[in-house]
Amino acid sequence: MSNTWYLYLFFAAALIGAGVLGLLGKRNLIKLFIAIEVLGKGISLILMGTGLAKASLLTAQALVITYIVIEVSLVATALALIINVYRQTKSLDVRGLSKLKG
Repeated sequence: MSNTWYLYLFFAAALIGAGVLGLLGKRNLIKLFIAIEVLGKGISLILMGTGLAKASLLTAQALVITYIVIEVSLVATALALIINVYRQTKSLDVRGLSKLKG
């Protein structure tokens, strides 16, 4: 493995660590959503770095593009759900979601 792979791995681990820290420490839905996005960017960076290190960059690029397409649909769905939660509870706090039980 080359030194650049370790550099990619370090930054990807930092992004994943920041995303997990954001997921564990926040209660606002928007901040949780941003933490999930940061986590996803770390995963994309791991995929690209591993593809570069294993000399299969085209496969890694195809995987990352597929991941980005799936992530876009996730973003649209999550933002729609967050907007509906805000309309119902007038708050973005996770603890307010218990009011939505039917």
